[in-house]
Amino acid sequence: MAKVGEFRNDEARENYLRAYDAMEALWPLPATQVDIQTSFGPTHVRRSGSGPGTPIVLLHQFGGNGLVWHNVVEELAGDRVVYAPDTIGTAGRSIQTAPLNGEADFGAWFEEMLNGLGLERVHLAGYSHGSWHAALAALHASGRVASLTLIEPGGVFTRPKLGVLLKMIWFGMRGKSDENMRETMAWLSPGAVVGDLESACGKVALDGYRMRIGWARMLKDAELRSITVPTLVIFGGDTLVADTGLATRRIAANVPHGTTEIYPGTAHGILYQIPDRISRRILTFVQQHDRSEVR
Repeated sequence: MAKVGEFRNDEARENYLRAYDAMEALWPLPATQVDIQTSFGPTHVRRSGSGPGTPIVLLHQFGGNGLVWHNVVEELAGDRVVYAPDTIGTAGRSIQTAPLNGEADFGAWFEEMLNGLGLERVHLAGYSHGSWHAALAALHASGRVASLTLIEPGGVFTRPKLGVLLKMIWFGMRGKSDENMRETMAWLSPGAVVGDLESACGKVALDGYRMRIGWARMLKDAELRSITVPTLVIFGGDTLVADTGLATRRIAANVPHGTTEIYPGTAHGILYQIPDRISRRILTFVQQHDRSEVR
């Protein structure tokens, strides 16, 4: 039976919320915050920006929360509203109260969140594990998605190499010491620099929260063909989480309106290595498809 994500205890929750409060100092824009009631629990959403463009919803990576988009939100919100939720079932200010029993439930959560925000259609972007969640929304709530951007989507288009999986397991078995986390980051995302406030919040999340919403799986060709919205997939040229050559071929062969872009000299931490280039690329893409009627 599927379970509900939760903090290990009250102390873990309090430690996390203190780190979360400190991390809020990184957000560069005025923001409003709201808790949207869904069948799976209240979802905390941060809203910034204004303008006529179709809104953007940003889904964060494993161990993160909506605040991780602080280094790209300013440009994205220049001509539209940007929404950054704390994904249900992850450490954050959202509180999961019911399990997601299947992948379609993630689409249901996404639609309920949009309904609560009063949004009909949005551009949707996800980073790392958030790319998996964004792909599920595109599969199961496609009518609400104007375009899809997946940044470093591990496991979605290709299976990770066995050696990579084994090393991830090895790092996991070594625990969550500062030294181990630094070594993991240096291996998975060389060249990426994550600030102290964000690092501290991520460490407390990994230490104190039991996430039970599952992991990415490789989508079948038929599932890829059903993603008919304009889709941009971004990889770091030195990524370890995907075979970029195979992923590019699968996207070209199966995603009707898919584009792949690879940035040499970057890896899984691409959002931290070249945030300005990533924000500009996302913004250019969504502006091209603000009025897209592709289905």
